[in-house]
Amino acid sequence: MNFDEWVAGLPVEIKGDTLWKVEAYRLSLFATEIGWYDVTELMKDRRTIGLADQLYRSLGSVSANLAEGYSHHTGKSRAQFYQYSLGSARESRDWYYKSHHILKDEVVRHRISLLTQIIKLLLTMIPQQRG
Repeated sequence: MNFDEWVAGLPVEIKGDTLWKVEAYRLSLFATEIGWYDVTELMKDRRTIGLADQLYRSLGSVSANLAEGYSHHTGKSRAQFYQYSLGSARESRDWYYKSHHILKDEVVRHRISLLTQIIKLLLTMIPQQRG
């Protein structure tokens, strides 16, 4: 599944929310979606069951913290949640690197690249919110 196919299947309530305009949110929600398949693969090997759990939790936390922070009314408060999101994005990237023994190289490279893109966006968003 690619990004455009995924977007086409999303509920209008998600795409219609003003939060959808935030690129980091869109990409992090997509990362969680494709991460589901990666975690399913990692769960097949007993050695990476814990890694799979940590990866899926950290992936989900990126978009969840963006959503919560976006809903706050002060820049300082938003920035705090965006920082949590940044930490989770970096954690997810770390877990993906650690999964390279099980997941295909091209999958790991794609996921690390996607998370790096999200991290760069967050590194721009956080100072803007602190103002």
